[in-house]
Amino acid sequence: MLTVEEIQQAIVSLSSEDRGRLHDWMIECEDAWDDWDRQIVADIEAGRLDFLAEEAERDRRLGRLRNLPGFESS
Repeated sequence: MLTVEEIQQAIVSLSSEDRGRLHDWMIECEDAWDDWDRQIVADIEAGRLDFLAEEAERDRRLGRLRNLPGFESS
């Protein structure tokens, strides 16, 4: 896997045309993430994800949950 520094150096060495293509691709990715974020918010507000909280609460009451490494129980 490349480091951030290696990626940055590769970007700097791109032609202006390729940098433009990379820029356009990154904008498309951001747009896709924005769409996903909006959908998640809409699903939460509509209650479509309530079942996940209910399932987690049920599992907590039954003692089926364990702490994630690095997180303290509250």
